[in-house]
Amino acid sequence: MKELYNFIYRGILTEESLDKAGRKKLSKFGKEDELSTMKALSFEMLDTDNIPNAKQMSLVYIALHSFENSVRALVKSAMAEKYLEVWWEKVPEKIKTKVKTRQEDDLKFRWHGSRGTEEIMYCDFGDLSSIIVVNWELFKDILTDMEWAKGVLATLERSRNITMHGGIVTREDMERIGINIRAWVRQAG
Repeated sequence: MKELYNFIYRGILTEESLDKAGRKKLSKFGKEDELSTMKALSFEMLDTDNIPNAKQMSLVYIALHSFENSVRALVKSAMAEKYLEVWWEKVPEKIKTKVKTRQEDDLKFRWHGSRGTEEIMYCDFGDLSSIIVVNWELFKDILTDMEWAKGVLATLERSRNITMHGGIVTREDMERIGINIRAWVRQAG
C-alpha cells in the first residue's frame, strides 16, 4: 500500500511541477469560440444551403485529421526509437524529395501558415503507408499484417481525399471510416 501511495504522490507532485513550469492545458472550444471563428470566416456570406453538409463533413474531417496525425506520431515514434534523430534519413528518397519541394513552397508564401515544422507533416497519407512498408521490420510487431495495414490506410485515404476536397461521404462510408479507425487503434494502440 505504501508503494501505491508513493506512486500516486509522485504523480501529483509531477502534475504540480508541470503546471508551475507553464504546461499548456488542453484547450476548450466552446460556443463563444465557435461564433468568433464563424465570424472570422465570414459565414454570413456563405450559401446557407451548403452549411448542413459541411457541418456533417466537419465531423468526418475531425476523425480523419486526428487519425492521420496519430499515424504520423506512430511512424515518427517507431522510426526515432530505432534510428534516433537521423530517422528521416531512412525515409524513401521520393518522399523526401516531395517533402522538400513542399517545404520550399511554404517558404515562398511566408504570409501564410505552413503545414508544420517537421518533415513528416508534409507527408501524404500514402507516404505514411510507404514509410511503414519500407521499414516494416519496425512496425510488424505493432501492426502484424502489412497487407491489412496498407488496406486500412488506403481505404481511409480515399475517404480523406473526398472529405478534404469538398466532397460528401455517405453514411456507409462514415461507418467504414469508423470501423477502420477502431480496428487500427485496437491493433496499434
